[in-house]
Amino acid sequence: MATRLDTRITSALGPASGADVFAALLAKARPLVMGVLNVTPDSFSDGGRFLDPQAAIAQARRLVGEGADLLDIGAESTRPYGGAVSVPLDEELARLAPVLPGVITLGIPVSIDTLKARVAAWALDQGAAIVNDVWGLQRDPEMARVVAAHGAAVIIMHNRERADPAIDIVADVSAFFERSLAIAVRAGIARERIALDPGIGFGKTIEHNLQLLRRLDEIVAIGCRVLIGTSRKSFLGTIAGRDVEQRLGGTIATNVLALARGASVFRVHDVAPVADALAVAAATLAGRWPPTTTT
Repeated sequence: MATRLDTRITSALGPASGADVFAALLAKARPLVMGVLNVTPDSFSDGGRFLDPQAAIAQARRLVGEGADLLDIGAESTRPYGGAVSVPLDEELARLAPVLPGVITLGIPVSIDTLKARVAAWALDQGAAIVNDVWGLQRDPEMARVVAAHGAAVIIMHNRERADPAIDIVADVSAFFERSLAIAVRAGIARERIALDPGIGFGKTIEHNLQLLRRLDEIVAIGCRVLIGTSRKSFLGTIAGRDVEQRLGGTIATNVLALARGASVFRVHDVAPVADALAVAAATLAGRWPPTTTT
């Protein structure tokens, strides 16, 4: 009898451009769950756990088996809480080289989480389909060109160097996205190949994070798919008084709230419970079961 993982792999998307992969994913009439795979020694939640290539590939298989629709792999910590160490290009590639090809063979779309256009280009050449840029095409001037040249999709995330409690964070995020989308258009990246991530926790106060969740429909109104990434983040721990490994409840709550306000893609460490929560929430919001499309 085929396992859940076997079934997912044999029915997964075959080789295609990032644009094709993204379009096929977004055509699914349900929330999409992106599993997080950090091959780093210092990520805030799981740093060091998957630095070994075999452990990383085993974790990727686990995430796929739990129901991940796509995987986001990164080899440089971009954690928003301070202390992240910049990784030289050669070291970032060395961390990825023994892991990324094996992850890609699992058969679901892979996103490369990187600040560097050269790393993105290498990963796309290996078969990654999506670039996840936590500086929204505004840090490395070559990033947009690399995405366009490879026919890839891109996740544009909002970021700030530091939090400013005085600003209207939704207006700041919207203005940032306007600049990023202009860069994307100039490079030739079609709008349907773009998802927007408001960057929960990155250069934001707790109140900013809550405002973004409350007013997420204003970001959705920009017209691109919206990705939300709240998984295990510190503001959840501050609100609920929980350590990093005890923030699943807060993660689920924020993802369900984001779904209700129009988010489409959910980047998480704990795939199975979040996928279950989103499936129930989506069925409830749709007011019907089974949904019209179950692919």
